[in-house]
Amino acid sequence: MGNSVLRDWRRHGSFMRSLVLPRGRHVVHAMPTSAGYELRDRPGYDWQGVNRGSTPFALIQHTLSGRGRLSFETDNIMVEPGQTMVLTFPHDNRYWLEPGDRWEFFWGCMSGREALRVHRQVIAMAGPLIRLPLEQVGILMESVRLLTTQDRSSVGHASSIAYRCCMALFDGTLAPAERSTSSANDAAISRVVDYVRLNLQEPLDLETLAEIAGCSRWHLSRVFVRERGIAPAEFVLTERLKHAAQLLADRSLRVADVADRTGFNDANYFAKAFRRKFGTSPSEFRTTGMYM
Repeated sequence: MGNSVLRDWRRHGSFMRSLVLPRGRHVVHAMPTSAGYELRDRPGYDWQGVNRGSTPFALIQHTLSGRGRLSFETDNIMVEPGQTMVLTFPHDNRYWLEPGDRWEFFWGCMSGREALRVHRQVIAMAGPLIRLPLEQVGILMESVRLLTTQDRSSVGHASSIAYRCCMALFDGTLAPAERSTSSANDAAISRVVDYVRLNLQEPLDLETLAEIAGCSRWHLSRVFVRERGIAPAEFVLTERLKHAAQLLADRSLRVADVADRTGFNDANYFAKAFRRKFGTSPSEFRTTGMYM
């Protein structure tokens, strides 16, 4: 599909279509406003973000060949083939064609709260220039084709095309980032769990565990509860009591020794916590053979 669409575009030359659809009282969260294909090889192509009005909208522009320039905040960047430029407006950005260069690209603009939210998240996490997988580039290309060739589009149909473009951006940038974050969280929790089980006799306060995890105390607590179903402190207490129950099988150890080896500095607290967990005191647990 992509190659045939591109051949057709190159055969017919640059084009664009502005989409003016009837507005009702219902809010549409992603709505295309214009789309097109261009091959620029002469000076004069120069867009200033601050001069594009005050109405918020988003732009997706994928470079097919040639190159352009982008000024975004403090960066002056070369836009190369295979890169997709993602911008929102109003914003103090600029993109243009240098003298002697050529720039071939297709693009689409859209408005709507959800469209702007996704575009802003992509820019925040990946920057204004991204490299999308070919599948997502194909979705963007097909969306531009539909928007520029269909004679009539209902509001719902046009909105669905714009939303599909947003989800192509999501799948190509935000979804992998979320998976990466999830993997990092899994690794952090594994480090904490392993450390706790190997160091039950040591102080295991939240600050220490957060340092082992490599994150803030707040983040560790939130992620630990989400993944393990309990708070870090509760996990530590549970692991200490489980190990204490195992140690009580060794009758050569005094109950106070068991408490000390499992990180309970207060024997009375150990006895109370043990009873809450197992329904009996450590001594009764041992003498009745419950550890069996």
